[in-house]
Amino acid sequence: MTEHEDRVSSIHVTAIKAIPVGLKGYVKVETNMGVTGWGEINNMETNVACALAESLGQLVVGENPTRTEHLWQRMFRAHRNLRNGGLMMHTISGIDMALWDISGKLHGVPVYRLLGGPCRDKIWMYPGPKAIKIGPGGAQYFAGTPAEVEGLVQKVKDAREKVGPDGAVMFDAHSCMPPPLLKQFAGYLKPDDLLFLEEAWVPGNIDAMRKVRESVPVPLATGERDRTIWEVREILEAQVIDILQPDCGHGGGISQMRKVAALAEAHYVPIAPHCTMSYLGTSASLHVAASVPMFLIHEGYKKRLPDDVAIKQWEMDEDGYVSLPEGPGLGVEVNEARAIEFGQTTDQQFKWPNARLRDGAVSDY
Repeated sequence: MTEHEDRVSSIHVTAIKAIPVGLKGYVKVETNMGVTGWGEINNMETNVACALAESLGQLVVGENPTRTEHLWQRMFRAHRNLRNGGLMMHTISGIDMALWDISGKLHGVPVYRLLGGPCRDKIWMYPGPKAIKIGPGGAQYFAGTPAEVEGLVQKVKDAREKVGPDGAVMFDAHSCMPPPLLKQFAGYLKPDDLLFLEEAWVPGNIDAMRKVRESVPVPLATGERDRTIWEVREILEAQVIDILQPDCGHGGGISQMRKVAALAEAHYVPIAPHCTMSYLGTSASLHVAASVPMFLIHEGYKKRLPDDVAIKQWEMDEDGYVSLPEGPGLGVEVNEARAIEFGQTTDQQFKWPNARLRDGAVSDY
């Protein structure tokens, strides 16, 4: 047995710690070998999610962190009444990223090397020089007046003028444009006006999705709120979308995102990962995007946290493509002291949304 094999077989988790970092939660997984992994919890009540991550440590501490699939199954299936759901899945996602980070560091390779190697040399990302996403600008009423519909159409025209005919425009309906309004809006669109129309429905009703499909001429995309292969399966089999948008921070981390991508591939549907995480979580998602064959474009934003909290190993070029993450593991150096300091001093704190229609009624958003 070589020294490297011995490290892989004898490593075990000694602690899981979670740090509230403003609107994000950073998960730190420590091992007896001194190899540390980091992951990110996103779009959750941060303090609650961090407490849950440390509680789930009961299932991970003492285990070999390279058993990523085994530990994912253990966390997901540990409690029959808490299985799935946003809080659990977003938290498991962060722990899963950290476990993959450890595996990559232990083998001295980027995570995408453990996922079969890269299928591409660079990754198209938005927002970028020639790719932007726009939205309706907040909650919309059930059907629109001519002036309201024209306002939505004008947003598309303005975005197209900005990127030119060789650029990509995406429109995120964000589940806050009811089907009657979508039907009115789509009547003014040509098939090539948008790269895709995102979340043109509230998840959970396949028949409603089919009706939207019939009246919308542009490619349809969804997936950021469809967690795990079990929720994605129904949408893919119904053939109501053209592009799938899994989120590495929402749907079960790297372990599930790679399975979801394979399931989409079987239905000839490319992925366009949704991602609003900081550089830590975005890097985890990029590793999966690098390793899967059917891929369109990746979402990713600057300044979700100060640059010195998580230092990435990829850059965007002048054409809007980012380089593959380099370095072992996720290729992100986390400044733990800076993360703690930012979390304790920032005014960025989780607040429950309060989306309303113009008459004061509650709206999806």
